[in-house]
Amino acid sequence: MAALFLPLLVLCPLAAALVVFVSAGHLSARGVGWVACGGVGLGACISIMLAAMLLSGPPGGILHASLWEWVHVPGFSADIAFMLDRLSLVMILVVTVVGLLIHVYAVRYMAGDPGLARFFGCMTLFVAAMLVLVLASDLLCLFIGWEGVGLCSYLLIGFWYDSPANTAAARKAFLMTRIGDTAMLCGLLLLATATGTLRIGPVLTAAVAGQTPQPALAGAAVFILVGALAKSAQIPFQTWLPDAMAGPTPTSALIHAATMVTAGVYLIARLHVLFAAVPAVMTLVAAIGALTLLMAACTALVQSDLKRILAWSTISQLGYMFLALGCGAWQAALFHLMTHAFFKALLFLAAGAVIMRVDHEQDIFRMGGLRHTLPGITAAFVAGASALAGLPLVTAGFYSKEMILSDVWNARLELTPHAVMSGHIMWAVALTGAFLTALYIFRCVFIVFFGDAKTPVTHGRTPGLMAIPLACLSVLCVVGGVIEMPDPIAPVHLFSALLSPGAPPPSAHAPAWLVLAGVIVPLGGLGVAWVLWGRARPIMREVPGQGDIIRLARNSRGMDALYDRVFVQPLRLLVWLARLDVPDHAVTETGRLTRDTSAKLARIRKDLLDMVAARTVMMMREGSHFLAWMQDGRVRWYAAWIAGGLCAAFAVVRLS
Repeated sequence: MAALFLPLLVLCPLAAALVVFVSAGHLSARGVGWVACGGVGLGACISIMLAAMLLSGPPGGILHASLWEWVHVPGFSADIAFMLDRLSLVMILVVTVVGLLIHVYAVRYMAGDPGLARFFGCMTLFVAAMLVLVLASDLLCLFIGWEGVGLCSYLLIGFWYDSPANTAAARKAFLMTRIGDTAMLCGLLLLATATGTLRIGPVLTAAVAGQTPQPALAGAAVFILVGALAKSAQIPFQTWLPDAMAGPTPTSALIHAATMVTAGVYLIARLHVLFAAVPAVMTLVAAIGALTLLMAACTALVQSDLKRILAWSTISQLGYMFLALGCGAWQAALFHLMTHAFFKALLFLAAGAVIMRVDHEQDIFRMGGLRHTLPGITAAFVAGASALAGLPLVTAGFYSKEMILSDVWNARLELTPHAVMSGHIMWAVALTGAFLTALYIFRCVFIVFFGDAKTPVTHGRTPGLMAIPLACLSVLCVVGGVIEMPDPIAPVHLFSALLSPGAPPPSAHAPAWLVLAGVIVPLGGLGVAWVLWGRARPIMREVPGQGDIIRLARNSRGMDALYDRVFVQPLRLLVWLARLDVPDHAVTETGRLTRDTSAKLARIRKDLLDMVAARTVMMMREGSHFLAWMQDGRVRWYAAWIAGGLCAAFAVVRLS
């Protein structure tokens, strides 16, 4: 009976999306908003019910719901089927609860927009696609949700399609993620060929038992990794996510916090057994995550657009999750995914409230002093910023980041079968990223909310429908991390016990000095940010942008220019050649030359044969005339010719 709730969970937002799309122009703006919120709200209630059912059962309990057999051919079959275990339970709670708060916020934020029905239809469809992705028990069914979130992100990023910049950003996101989707599909085909199935359970069992050939396993892991990197905007696919800020702010919050970019993290966590069977790929995952978190944090430090700062922050925090996944700490990655959903949704929604109150200004250097006129929004943003920075003891981000740091310190990364690298280097990179995170986010806080006011603020209070989600997320940012704490602070490991009941927590018995380092570094970043930007007479208002590197980072055009030269221009050349149809022209010209040559050879042969025939006829005619002249019937001449011939023959014999 409980399994019936799994398809119902997906059906609620999907039905709401269909109702909103079909009734566009007939429902009022408020009706559209509440239908969408009702669909996602019912999904959140069902998620909580499913959590209670699953956790009240046996520790390893799993709920299954098979809807129908989708593909059945000799040697392979695929189902539309759902599965709820403890890993997917965390994801559905994050998607539905955070998604509901974002929808409630959007009812007021998007009020008056002429495309309101289209907006909420895409938003609820986004939630439904993400639920299909995280509940699927078959990788082919998962791929349906994977493509669904990609389509919805394209529609929402380009929601205001009257601006060419918005449509360009939507196309960029769509095309870059399609590269990853193609790679992922190749990985799924490799797995299907090697194992004969795409059901997640049998695929992972075959990987553990060594029944899958190692080359096929490694190839599938690499292809699936490329798909995850593209969807989660990791190096080298990171450039699409900052441009995705062209969409409405609730869209940015949904993409960055609860859906889309977390799909790559979930996929690798779901298939962590498969990746663990290929240690070299695991090391690659960790290296890419470490490079991404440093690069994105440095880029966020020189941005001036409020939403782009948060976008680069998302890329950096996803780098933390990939680093943890590469070190085998998939529980820590999921814990940080959950806390990140809280504080990143809060930051985006608070930023949207700020932008709306300052007449849609997004440049942080044109703001200032907003703590006096927007005290509630200031408190919410500071709560989210503190959780992002990982300020110790009082924020959820501290506990999830501390769990990652502890697990990375104890990790062993295999470079080759005979070379293993300690995780200490990766730990140092992650700790540096923590310092930079506190530095760039409190740079933003001090510039926007402190100092002198530069932009007039519209009067009035923040609407209740926007304030309630901000308050709820602020509470989650503060208390959402106490379910998993390091032993030197308190031996609480509820999140680890939720994901792996009965197993020892992976970060248990971490040295106290590791926790102390995680405490000091974010506070150090906060202190440096206050010295540079927070005092009454700040040392620095803006990072100097004279250098080419800083200018390229600020404009986010460096990688775009590189991709343009390496990929886009060669592809355009190929397209130009294709338009010219050079191969067809070459074949056509070759055919024409062949025909002309054949025709000339045929004429030459005909002329030669005609000449030979004519000469032969002429020689036959002249010979016949000569013979006719010799055969005239005169016997004396015959005797003379015979005598002459004999004399000639005798002379030849004598001379030889």
